[in-house]
Order: sequence, then structure tokens, then C-alpha cells
Amino acid sequence: MKYYKWFNYIQVLNMKKKLKVLLTRHLHDFALIELRKRYEVTVHGGRIPMPKKTIMKEIENKDGLICFPYDIIDKDILDSANKLKTISTYSVGFDHIDVDYAKTKKITIGYTPDVLTNATAELTIGLIFDLLRRIAEGDHIIRKGKWKEIFGPFDYVGTEISGKTLGILGMGRIGKTVAEKASCLGMNVLYHNRKSLPKMHKAKYVSINELFKKSDVISVHVPYSKNTHHIINSKLLKKMKKTSFLINTSRGKVVNQNDLLTVLQKKKIQGAALDVFEDEPIGKSNDLIKLNNVVLVPHIGSSTRETRHMMADITMKNLILGLKKKKLIYSV
Repeated sequence: MKYYKWFNYIQVLNMKKKLKVLLTRHLHDFALIELRKRYEVTVHGGRIPMPKKTIMKEIENKDGLICFPYDIIDKDILDSANKLKTISTYSVGFDHIDVDYAKTKKITIGYTPDVLTNATAELTIGLIFDLLRRIAEGDHIIRKGKWKEIFGPFDYVGTEISGKTLGILGMGRIGKTVAEKASCLGMNVLYHNRKSLPKMHKAKYVSINELFKKSDVISVHVPYSKNTHHIINSKLLKKMKKTSFLINTSRGKVVNQNDLLTVLQKKKIQGAALDVFEDEPIGKSNDLIKLNNVVLVPHIGSSTRETRHMMADITMKNLILGLKKKKLIYSV
């Protein structure tokens, strides 16, 4: 009799034992509070991104992982995860995770699309204004004490946005939102997608070559994949007008950065605005920094209080649902 009482007691203890979760960096307090109610939570507080060897060591006995865009979750890390059931990434992109290999290990993967659509679209519109009206450049002129040098009628002139043609490469959620906002500014919108979309009343479908030839501003909104790697290269860039601009708020590796640098240095196009880069973060030695016709932004497409709060909420809920073996809000 005593044996059965002890056996039942051990069973109860095992039932109450919390699952273990690893966060590669700090998440919003409200999300952490909720996670700690349910799980044994480990939050990395050291160097960012979390070093690979550290992740491999910490992930060994974890049931869940919350990671971020700079964390490369590759085969080595997944092989180190003996108990991992769910990965929830705080991002709309998931190319930093070896998704195919994770699926062979039956690991569910959650991500956070939709919620950052408006924030990224707003940034794109902001970069259009910045580029065409040379706002950041004007700020630099004042800070360097050179305002007195631009009094002539042909000095420091920008370009009006109304009436110009915006070419959108990739008409997904963000592309569509950019198109709507740009139309309200009086821009004509062309787009290229894998296929023509119905009900795009204010945007005209064209070939990718026509998009680059006719647009005054090209805005990139394609996801990163093997098919889109360096899809924008010297061949396409050479088709652009000398007075045109390129904006990339999607993924850095979609654009061949060396090819873009060349056309900017030779002034084959008028300028560019980049929120993403092939290798991030870029340093002071990067040649893009030396150019006046480039606006550089540190990957802030989703960086609004409202969006980041929603991303934290979905990241948390994706993990909880995955560990309960339920359908995720957004699953890869």
C-alpha cells in the first residue's frame, strides 16, 4: 500500500513539473510574466545575438524556444535540442531558421506576419519623402554648418512626389498597403508579382523589366528565398532611369549590394534608401556610408511601440499554443 502511495505521489510531481523555455533575449514584461506562470524560463542576458555555442548548450533540455531575426537557428542547434517542440520567432521573416530540417524533427514554428504590415508600409512612405525631398541630407548640411552654401536657385533641390510613378516589386500585404498610401499621395502605381492580382484598381501589373524601366521609385517587398536571392542586380539596376530611386525594406539579400553600390557611385540612379542589408549590422567602413545619395536605416521596419507590443503578444501565444500541441496563430 505504501508503495502505491509513493508511486502516485511521484506521478503528481511529474505532472506539475514545468516545461522549459529559452529566450535568446529579453521580451516585453507582460509576455515574460505570462510565460513564467507556465514554464521554467531562461532568458539570455549576454551578448546579442546569442553566441551559437551558448545556444547549443542552453537548448539541450528546452521544450520551447523564442528567438529573434539575428539568431541563426541551423542544423547544429536543432540537433542539440533533444526535447524541442516549438520555435516561436519574433519576426515576420523566418529565413534565419532551417525550417525544412526543423520539420523533419516535427518542431512547429511560429512567426509574426500581418501585425507589422502598416508599420513597414509607413516607413517605406517615409523613406520616399526622405529620398525625394532630401530631408536627411538637409539635416546633415545644417549640422555641418554648410547651410550658407546652398542659397542658389539650383542648390539642394528635391523632387515632388505627386505625379511620380511608384513601382512595387512584390504585392503582398506590405506591398498592397504601400500602394494604397502612395495612391493617396498622388503617385501612379505599377507592380510586379509572381502573378497579376485581381481587384488592384489603383495599381497596374507590368513585367519586371517594365517596372524598372518606367518607375521613378522602386520599392522592394518580396520575401527572401533561393528564388529571390539577388533578384535585383546590375542587369535590372541598369534598366532604371538616371533620376530614379530604389527603396528596400524587405530583406538585404534580395539586392546585390555590390551592384547597387556601383550604380550609386557612378550616379546611374539618383539615390537609394535601405532599411536592410546583406550583412547586418553594417559598420563605419561600409562604402554605402560614404555616399550622400543614400539614406541608411538600422532595420526598423517593425519598430513602433504598437507593432512591437503586438509582435510580443503573438510570439508568446504561438509558443504556448505550440507547447500545447494546438494550432498556432501564425505557423510556418
